Amino acid sequence: MINSMCEKVVVITGASSGIGEATARLLSAAGASVVLGARRLDKLTVLADEIKAAGGKAEVVQTDVPKRQDVEALVAKAVDVYGRIDVLINNAGIMPNSRLDQLQVDDWDRAIDINLKGTLYGIAAALPFMKEQRSGHIINVASTAGHRVRPTTAVYSATKFAVRVISEGLRMEMTPYNIRSTIISPGPVDTDLPSSVTDTAVAEEVRKIHEMAISVETLAETIAFAINQPEAVDINEIVVRPTAME
Repeated sequence: MINSMCEKVVVITGASSGIGEATARLLSAAGASVVLGARRLDKLTVLADEIKAAGGKAEVVQTDVPKRQDVEALVAKAVDVYGRIDVLINNAGIMPNSRLDQLQVDDWDRAIDINLKGTLYGIAAALPFMKEQRSGHIINVASTAGHRVRPTTAVYSATKFAVRVISEGLRMEMTPYNIRSTIISPGPVDTDLPSSVTDTAVAEEVRKIHEMAISVETLAETIAFAINQPEAVDINEIVVRPTAME
């Protein structure tokens, strides 16, 4: 992995914790230059400092993905500092699950703004540079909830189904420009995502499901696997579940 990861410039949203943080650590250790975005600037700065202390390259931009200008600034930082963007990992997401008849409309709006519009804003920011380079790789983190809806997951599943559809459309449209598109669809992962569930009863159910959660390092290695393929190979989707998951 080290030889193919060196010289790559990788932008990651939701990088202050969980999958984003683990991926930043793994890719930077393999030689990639990482540009990290999240709302929590203090955590981003600590992470970047640790990466630099270990000999890696890292830049940070405080980024709230529902704000298009924030995402544009994150991608622009990569291009300004390193001259290009090779990989965009749209990782930021929330999971405020609840029954539809509870009418948690504010949670619906937040899920759509972060999970769906945030992903689209990342694509919109990165594509002009990648098309000019005639190369690039956009990795969108979806979910197994984007394959199957369950009670309380309707809105979250809808956003993740949409991310998968957008990713496939992106793949087909960008083939003339040598731009790859990958969907990562994990089951339960050991992150703070369950904390975004605002309904207390649902939160307890999610907590129990996450007792089988796989590690963030496993997801980071999965993302690295997709990036590491030869440019003529596009890993379109990877579904990663705990072995114990039904």
